[in-house]
Amino acid sequence: MTSKIAAATFVVAVIAMTTPAAQAQSTTTSSDASTPAAAAAPVSRAQRKAETAAANKAGQLTPAGEGPISPTPSTKSTMTKAERKAQAKADEKAGNMVAAGEGPISPTPSTKSSMTRAQRKAQAKADQKAGKMVPAGEGPGNK
Repeated sequence: MTSKIAAATFVVAVIAMTTPAAQAQSTTTSSDASTPAAAAAPVSRAQRKAETAAANKAGQLTPAGEGPISPTPSTKSTMTKAERKAQAKADEKAGNMVAAGEGPISPTPSTKSSMTRAQRKAQAKADQKAGKMVPAGEGPGNK
C-alpha cells in the first residue's frame, strides 16, 4: 500500500515539474526589458533587491497606502423613488411597458462551428507559422 502511495506521489511530482506553468514560474522577466534577449534572462533575487534599493534611494518608490486612489463611480441614483414611480406610471399609460415574460427573447449564439476540427487545426498551424499566435500569458487580458 505504501509503495502505491509513494509511486503516485512521485508521478505527481514529475508531472508538476514538467508542466508549462511550473516552467513559466521558474523564469521571471524584467518588466522594463526592451529587447527580447533581455526579456528572456532571469533576474536573480539579489539583482531585484539592488534595483529596489536603488529606486528607494532615488525616491522613486511610493510608500504603501500613499499611491493615487482611483475614483469610484457614483452608485447614487439621479432620480428619487417618487420620480421613478411617476416615470413608470407615465410609461405604463403610454403603452411603453412590456408585461413580465412578454418581452423579446435574446437570441442564443449558435454553438455550431463553421469549421471542422481538422480545418481548425490547420488554421492554427498556419497562424503559428505566420507568427500570428500570442504566446500564453501575454494576451491583452494579462498585465
